[in-house]
Amino acid sequence: MISDLLKKHDLRKTPARIEILELYADTPHAMSHGDVEQQLTEMDRVTIYRTLATFEEKGIIHRAYDGGGVVKYALCHDCSAHHHQDDHLHFSCVQCGNTYCIEGYAIPKIENPKGYTINNLFLFAKGTCNKCRVESRE
Repeated sequence: MISDLLKKHDLRKTPARIEILELYADTPHAMSHGDVEQQLTEMDRVTIYRTLATFEEKGIIHRAYDGGGVVKYALCHDCSAHHHQDDHLHFSCVQCGNTYCIEGYAIPKIENPKGYTINNLFLFAKGTCNKCRVESRE
């Protein structure tokens, strides 16, 4: 899967790219540069930064906005370098701090307010994720 994804987006298979993609594939929530750096302690921070930037540019990952000041990224589904299809709900858990992509809850299309141009529109919610909700019952 990882090799196919890199090939689909015309990227060479480097150890760093493979390792970072495997981490994202194995993690159910969005991760920041710092999160990746904590998981992949042997990898240099510049390599991580450049790899994430390349992945975003190529449509492999997208920014998952959660209202915080830290940029988090999640794997894309059917995105390309020319068009990101990440117009869905991002859910931020107030207990664990994880941000999840909630597919199937699309951002509604809205008209530009008079005199304004919309470049990006984000939809995020804050609450308790299912994992934390279940753990709090135990």
